[in-house]
Amino acid sequence: MAKRDYYEVLGLARGASSDEIKKAYRKLALQYHPDKNPDDPSAEEKFKEIAEAYEVLSDDERRQLYDTHGHEGLKARGYSEPSFGSVDEIFSQFGDVFEGSLFDGLFGGGGGGGGGGGRRSRRSGSDLAVEFELTLEEVAEGASRPVEMRRQVPCDGCSATGGKDGATPKSCATCGGHGQVEMRQGFFSVRRPCPKCGGEGQMVSDPCVKCNGEGRVFGRREVKVEIPPGVHAGTRLRVHAEGDAGIRGSRAGDLYCRLRVKPHAFFERLDDDVLCEVPITFSDAALGTKLDVPTIRGKATVTIPAGTQSGEVLRLRGQGLPSLDGRGVGNQLVRVIVETPKTVNGQLREMFEQLREMEPDAYPGKTGFFDRLKEHFRSKL
Repeated sequence: MAKRDYYEVLGLARGASSDEIKKAYRKLALQYHPDKNPDDPSAEEKFKEIAEAYEVLSDDERRQLYDTHGHEGLKARGYSEPSFGSVDEIFSQFGDVFEGSLFDGLFGGGGGGGGGGGRRSRRSGSDLAVEFELTLEEVAEGASRPVEMRRQVPCDGCSATGGKDGATPKSCATCGGHGQVEMRQGFFSVRRPCPKCGGEGQMVSDPCVKCNGEGRVFGRREVKVEIPPGVHAGTRLRVHAEGDAGIRGSRAGDLYCRLRVKPHAFFERLDDDVLCEVPITFSDAALGTKLDVPTIRGKATVTIPAGTQSGEVLRLRGQGLPSLDGRGVGNQLVRVIVETPKTVNGQLREMFEQLREMEPDAYPGKTGFFDRLKEHFRSKL
């Protein structure tokens, strides 16, 4: 089934401001929360659809991409579709929307301090970021890059439980393992993070000495990032769950990889096409010739027709870059530049002098220009 337009989901026009997007999400999230709609089995799906729309439209980079290219544009730039496993996960990710309001903490919500811009729970691991520089050849073929960095990894001393010798944490007696305590504010029942366990719902009575009860330690870990062919400079790839490990086996953060493309000695990228400038002589331009030119994947022979003008562009089909969405391959554009010799002497000078005497009729563009110029000055008299 085709996805609905995200603006339609939130009931907004495309020019909506950030505050309007946040306000619409908050209103609809509270309206369709499953706890408020126990007799409506479709409420949870609507709730997740609203969260998906908000995740994209609240991010300036993704919103601009969506406004220009729609759902397919997000996929083409390496953004995976938002996926939420549970209602609680949605509220932990977007808890900042409800902070400071009457609804802060309602229905088990509550922001946290992870690396996802304040949108993860306290237990979740932070997102991490790296940057890669690719050659144009790697853009054409795709690449695999290893990433080894210092990050939080699961503790092997307690198997990430946080307890000594792998002992499992106990439920917090204050909140009964829920991580929240209920408070009454007038008509509403509001939940806040438990002050005893800090909102985690669990406590370790005898913590692991290696990780001090967190279930994670700093270490080095390598992951291979697969970069698809056709990516653009500025693309950000997400590698799921390869950021910092979460506390005591909870959700790990993601690894974001921002891509740069190294300038090429011969080619300029024009979306999926590549442009190459090739210098030729007067003789080759006038008489025509065949030249070997570089391509992304090797070399190719291009035919220069007789009478080619400087700046003309020839096309080598299928010699460009693959489209990121898999819809074909671009072309190589060969711009011909007729080069003027800087030094002319001896026999070559004599030949050019003879050519100058013979050439007026061979340059219709030049003749036409001066005819128009004479007519222009004549009209001014």
